[in-house]
Amino acid sequence: MTNEEVMQMLTDMGLHEGGIDNWVVDNAWYLLANKVQEKEREVVANWIMDIGFATGHGDSIVDLLDQLEWQIAEKEREACAKLLERTDLGGLKSDVWLQNYTATILDGYAKAIRARGQA
Repeated sequence: MTNEEVMQMLTDMGLHEGGIDNWVVDNAWYLLANKVQEKEREVVANWIMDIGFATGHGDSIVDLLDQLEWQIAEKEREACAKLLERTDLGGLKSDVWLQNYTATILDGYAKAIRARGQA
């Protein structure tokens, strides 16, 4: 949070008169706002780790949530690709060509799904 953002919040709350430069009071509010922001980020980071995801180096809550969104999408893509790879083609055993053809198509889909995460 920038000093300007803190000052605007204080002005909006009626705790800072625009144009009055009281460095000690303004700096105290700025430090308090940053401490609150750090604590909120810590709470979100701990929650993300508790549900089994990494937090990386997110400097803000938005950064953490962006990373979480990416990780969830990556896990979903991998789960879909594995589902295709594990599809039982035993029902096609009477037609080896069709079984191989279907396996090749499913493998291509699995690769395409994984490639979406690389784009």
